[in-house]
Amino acid sequence: MRRASAWVRGILLLGLVFLLGAFILKPAPSPGPAKRKAVVVELFTSEGCSSCPPADELLSRMRQNPSTNGAEIITLGFHVDYWDHQGWRDRFSSHAYTQRQEQYAARFRLEGPYTPQMVIDGGAEFVGNDSRRAQQTAGEAAARPQQAEIQISANAPDQLLVGVNAAENISGEVRLAITEDNLMSKVGAGENDGRELHHSAVVRDFRLLGQLKHGRFEGQARIKAAPDWKTKDLRCVLLVQEPSNGAVLGAASLPWTSLSAGK
Repeated sequence: MRRASAWVRGILLLGLVFLLGAFILKPAPSPGPAKRKAVVVELFTSEGCSSCPPADELLSRMRQNPSTNGAEIITLGFHVDYWDHQGWRDRFSSHAYTQRQEQYAARFRLEGPYTPQMVIDGGAEFVGNDSRRAQQTAGEAAARPQQAEIQISANAPDQLLVGVNAAENISGEVRLAITEDNLMSKVGAGENDGRELHHSAVVRDFRLLGQLKHGRFEGQARIKAAPDWKTKDLRCVLLVQEPSNGAVLGAASLPWTSLSAGK
């Protein structure tokens, strides 16, 4: 009986060793989707709209603070041109930005574009001066996984190198925006007559660089500052956007001043 008991104890001990070994050697779970590094906040605004200054101020505050999970908040101020006939022409306005907003209006099934309008990561829209809604929606966007990884660098003061990696079945348009902070206008007519307006993240240039092919993109972009741009206040923003539903799959930004590192 003693020998049998020892034999049983040996078998149990051996089984325990195997169980411990299996637990220790169990492969680690595969990593999930990449953590969101940036959230894109677009504001459609105009110096001719009396409701827009509070939204411009909100955009500036969001630019200075990360989201709740530490993701960068990348802000883009698109000044539309349909207010220009109301007595004051917004010097930052562009019909191309109005067309971009019209595309969003169609996607969101709105009656038409309006100001101020905020769009976050291409997937949610609301009145652009709603601070509480903006913070909540940005936090929700930051919690979603990032689908496109963007690398942006400079190999010359006037040239950007761009690389994008995503799953092979991901389609997306790669776009470049150049924004400028610390801008001011003294409005002399229209709804904001007599006011001094301050802007940040004003989109000065916005263009399509190309499209993902099998989830990848590599390219270069020539950039040049206009004479009235303040280079110390400029940023280069890259975003990848799904063409059909407008969802932002990934984004990254780079201060213009860092381009001197490419010399």
